[in-house]
Amino acid sequence: MSHSTLTPPDKPAQANGSSASPSDSSQDSNAERTEKTSLDIVEIMSILPHRYPLLLIDRVLEMERKKRIVALKNVTANEPHFTGHFPDYPIMPGVLIVEAIAQAGGALLLTEIPDRDNKLMVFTGIEAARFRRAVVPGDQLRIEVTVLNWRRTAVKLSGKATVDGAVACEATIMCMLVPRGNQKSAAEAAAEVEAR
Repeated sequence: MSHSTLTPPDKPAQANGSSASPSDSSQDSNAERTEKTSLDIVEIMSILPHRYPLLLIDRVLEMERKKRIVALKNVTANEPHFTGHFPDYPIMPGVLIVEAIAQAGGALLLTEIPDRDNKLMVFTGIEAARFRRAVVPGDQLRIEVTVLNWRRTAVKLSGKATVDGAVACEATIMCMLVPRGNQKSAAEAAAEVEAR
């Protein structure tokens, strides 16, 4: 899927020499500016660089540009972390739930970046992470992320992951876009953000 289908065009395309009436033009313009509000797994994979076993969102249900996103993660018993965390009582590691929150935020952020194939989104901070409920195989995480602060290359997000309406995890995260192949550490990126 091309990147242009995920974000609305800046200007509607003009028909080749057509003489459409102003009302037709207005309808075409509105149709072309319709924003994508949900994503399937193929569309998510065209945005995020993550792959199994670390692609942690399966579907996007709602998306408001630069404001919020709601995603789903289906937790299954065959995920590799469950073999060791814990063999007799499988629990999804809390850090992976926070990562799922970040990936949902990344799906929102990266749809705004035209050259996202050349970028990576990295953590620069995690604040106020709280884990309220164990997440186990068979659960479905509903991940709701709200933008607190949006800059061109950095974002601060508030995320909440729930299972059947009960809060499993809440966290505030900071992320920054960096060029792929850049050897800058997350700590250096965080220091750069704080210096601004």
